[in-house]
Amino acid sequence: MNIDLEKIIAHLNSSADWIGLRYILEKNQTHNFRDAQPQYHGKRISRGVMVEVLVEGQMGYCATNRLDFDSIQRAVYHAQQQARAAKRWGIFTFDRDKIRPPRQGVYQSSRVKPLDTLTIKDINDLLVQVCHGLKVSSSVVKTTALAMVTEVDHYFVSSNGANIYQQFSMVSTDYSAVAMDGNIVQKRSDNGMLARCYQGGAEIINPALILQRAQEIGESAIALTQAQECPNTKTTLVLAPDQMMLQIHESVGHPLELDRILGDERNYAGSSFVKLEDFGNLAYGSPKMNITFDPTYAGELASYGFDDTGIEAQKQYLIQDGILLRGLGSLESQSRAKVEGVANSRACSWNRPPIDRMANLNLESGNESFQQLISTIEHGIYMESNRSWSIDDYRNKFQFGCEYARLIEHGQLTKTLRNPNYRGVTQHFWHNLTSVGDESTKDVFGTPICGKGEPNQMIRVGHASPVCVFNNIEVFGSV
Repeated sequence: MNIDLEKIIAHLNSSADWIGLRYILEKNQTHNFRDAQPQYHGKRISRGVMVEVLVEGQMGYCATNRLDFDSIQRAVYHAQQQARAAKRWGIFTFDRDKIRPPRQGVYQSSRVKPLDTLTIKDINDLLVQVCHGLKVSSSVVKTTALAMVTEVDHYFVSSNGANIYQQFSMVSTDYSAVAMDGNIVQKRSDNGMLARCYQGGAEIINPALILQRAQEIGESAIALTQAQECPNTKTTLVLAPDQMMLQIHESVGHPLELDRILGDERNYAGSSFVKLEDFGNLAYGSPKMNITFDPTYAGELASYGFDDTGIEAQKQYLIQDGILLRGLGSLESQSRAKVEGVANSRACSWNRPPIDRMANLNLESGNESFQQLISTIEHGIYMESNRSWSIDDYRNKFQFGCEYARLIEHGQLTKTLRNPNYRGVTQHFWHNLTSVGDESTKDVFGTPICGKGEPNQMIRVGHASPVCVFNNIEVFGSV
């Protein structure tokens, strides 16, 4: 880190009631292969400072990638102008001490090996091997392998004493195989598009395990071309953790964002079926449903010590025993909504203001093994790995597609099924949650591409879940 924000903020000339400076330096390298041939190799470095001010109860913002004192001073001036202009149209007057209490602290991603021990040659050689491993036969007509390595320095100070430094290291991978048999084409990926995204170091890249998974992905793609079509029926649905990631994200995470409920995102990302009066009262799902917001989960993609306004992160229940308790909302949104929230005010970069975002949103484990879950099901379908999603702008009615399925007959997994889909309505679906797997069925995934906000912000999100069983769900094949 080569910028002294404490010194800068101490000498700024400002009439604002509060000033915050957030410096972000992000380094990212991406490597992408198709059929063992390089498609893209790139390195991106982005850095700058976001200035936030509070003037007469209104927030103002201005970002700059010029890190000298004069440039930051000019940004303060423009942010103050924005805040004063906002006062005419303001719908709420914010109190500094309620929305920006001072915090101090340090956070660093947990890791075993530094990322710089992972050379470009190491990555490229492995990705070529992955492509070869995916192509288990001539029926595999396309293979892809991608790896992203990201490092972020994040420094926040404020005029009322906040001083927080956070350092993040992340590795994301994505592998897939497309198989063809006549006019049947099937794709199988590594738990869904870009699902394997984690905080950590070079230890995340384990060549032996990755090459084993590559072979399994290729074999699974071929098996799907020989599989029966998923039937159209109402049945017991068992979802693997990699599909539960999408289910939690779309039907729990987004509808609980307080800014959506308040109407801020209606123009672009939509609203929510959830109402402010539902918090503390609404039975969102069955008593088996326990959803936590947990940025303290080591290794999960959206772990952090403090959000982007400096609020300390804690594990908190959003839904407990099926009852909705709190929303995904910053201190600003909590003040407006008079609803409890969490430390989730986040920005995707130095040139974006923080807004209400998901972080690590997890379903807590139950007490049944995978075998115990399956053995009680007379007829059902087990699904893995999301491949498509559609949900209305109230996050209520949805239809999701998966890559892979197995028929469940008399307590046993039997035939492989292709083109599995299911649909439902959020509350009805979660009320049909009948069983939740134990820790042995749990897995952790993430995504770096959750979009929201105007201008758009693509942010990193993590989800952990065990295997789950839902009764009386409409499933169907290709349409």
